[in-house]
Amino acid sequence: MRDCYSLIRLHFIPRLVYPRDLVHRYGKWAIISGASEVIAKAYAEELARHGVGIILISTDSTSLNDTARTISDTHGVEAVLVEADFSHGALTCKPIKDAIKDKDIGFVINCLNSSLDIPRDFHDISESELWQIINNTVSAASLITRLALPGMAEKQRGVVVNISSGRCFRPYARKAALSASTAFFDHFSRALRYEYGHRGVFVQSLLPGSVASEGDDGSIITGWLVPQPHVYARHALSTLGISHRTTGYWPHTLQLGLVRLRDIRAFSPISLGR
Repeated sequence: MRDCYSLIRLHFIPRLVYPRDLVHRYGKWAIISGASEVIAKAYAEELARHGVGIILISTDSTSLNDTARTISDTHGVEAVLVEADFSHGALTCKPIKDAIKDKDIGFVINCLNSSLDIPRDFHDISESELWQIINNTVSAASLITRLALPGMAEKQRGVVVNISSGRCFRPYARKAALSASTAFFDHFSRALRYEYGHRGVFVQSLLPGSVASEGDDGSIITGWLVPQPHVYARHALSTLGISHRTTGYWPHTLQLGLVRLRDIRAFSPISLGR
């Protein structure tokens, strides 16, 4: 009964309430890191629908020209593109500093690279690729959040959302980089919450399950447990200010609950004795 109540309070009641004024509550601009990811794009469009200006940060800004144009044309807000490859070091922060200067930053959205979900033996990842993974996930999320936090703390308002994966609850073979990165995002969020929650900054660890993406043949497979990105983003945004740690989508919450229950049963004393 407690779990049912939590599910309803988090995922259903907020969606029945009239949409909140996100600009007034948190700020006028959002920084979207890892903006080439489908969830990040959908989240950016959902924020833009609420009147929030968007700063898209990616290692390849040219791939986001259409996204920025769509956001501006459809929602009437400004969309700024910033190219930043954090494997080049801390100097990568300079164009981001220039982009956010004198802007009322209310949102920092860090999104994990979905390509980490592809199974690979760890020793098959080259040194240069591993360097790219570490710097454009862990370093990028840390540095971008660091740039925005002073202004948020001073204004006593703001949001940091770290989007990783529901797979962070346990390690997976042949996905060491994914497991480690999602664990960092999750613990980073929880630590920031303890440090900045009393300063008016809401920090959320978003742990989605599978979200639909376009395949190599252009097809998109969706379903109850695999929502369209914009559907997921709309559900996830409704949990903002309510839950610090959530899947963001109620079928994913049910799915994760069943997985965790299975794990508990598998490692119970009775099971271990068989």
